[in-house]
Amino acid sequence: MSTATKPYHIGRKISRIRELKDMKQEALAQALGTNQQAISAMENSENIDEEKLKEVAKALGVTVEAIKNFSEENVINYFANFYDNSTNSGNVQPNQCTFNPLDKLVEVYEENKKLYERLLQSEKDKNEYLETLLKGK
Repeated sequence: MSTATKPYHIGRKISRIRELKDMKQEALAQALGTNQQAISAMENSENIDEEKLKEVAKALGVTVEAIKNFSEENVINYFANFYDNSTNSGNVQPNQCTFNPLDKLVEVYEENKKLYERLLQSEKDKNEYLETLLKGK
């Protein structure tokens, strides 16, 4: 049986979720305190221990269950249902969401928090630079 047909290749699921989130291996490696080669090896692994999976899920902003239950079919169905629901306003079918909307909200909050922290650090760096220029005069 090839790895492409194995239903539970957890590394491949992690890879696809990372790609769907437009995250590079280097970014995931930095979030996990490791290197890109370790991420590549992990994504080629069929199984990953539960503790490592929890760390990866947190870094990706999803639940462990979302990783374990991930499938291309679920993603396609989600977007197909979303499209159907938005075009058939008179005949709305329940959205079969494959992720917890609260998790998504937390993910957006965390991304905004990181952005704010980077902007704040940038301003601090700029102020320090300007202070050194003033001291030099």
